Amino acid sequence: MDDLYEVKAIRWHTPEIYELFTERNDIPFAPGDSMAIFAGDGSQSRPYSIASGIDDPVLRFIVRKMPDGVISTHLIDLKPGDTVRMSMPFGWFRPGLSSTGAPFAFVATGTGIAPFLSYLRSYGEIPPAHCLFGVRHHQDAIELDFLQEHCELKLAVSRENINECHHGWVTDLLPSLQFTNDTHFYLCGLDAMID
Repeated sequence: MDDLYEVKAIRWHTPEIYELFTERNDIPFAPGDSMAIFAGDGSQSRPYSIASGIDDPVLRFIVRKMPDGVISTHLIDLKPGDTVRMSMPFGWFRPGLSSTGAPFAFVATGTGIAPFLSYLRSYGEIPPAHCLFGVRHHQDAIELDFLQEHCELKLAVSRENINECHHGWVTDLLPSLQFTNDTHFYLCGLDAMID
């Protein structure tokens, strides 16, 4: 069932990446859940991972503005007080929650960091053993201070050379990790990275 949610704010992180904040409406969700966000005319929707913690009063979504993206370009025109149609939360991806006490690691590219932010905002007292975050440009590493404060973060920047960051793909960092055979890996982001 879909419902209307009031827009609270839009916060730009970079010229291409922004965060949509809406009212929560007391709906329950788990880190890893997504919600389908609809275009203004309701003809199309796209799933976005929730980036909020389970106790946060608002819903947060990290969106990359795509030049031909019907949803991402529609959302940037919304103002506080406007409404947006969204589905109820859904999904089976449960970062950190299905590891049954075993160590676990997060690997994300770009806006794929959203479900891991949700986990850390919800269960920050049980951090992953590793969190690898790959971005094209250093400015794309949103919530960097929060991530560095709440987990063991390794950042990979593919299109510029930044001191103290790996220059290349996030998957280049995997061989440097110390992990056991029972470590669970949770991946979110570009299909090429996951493959």
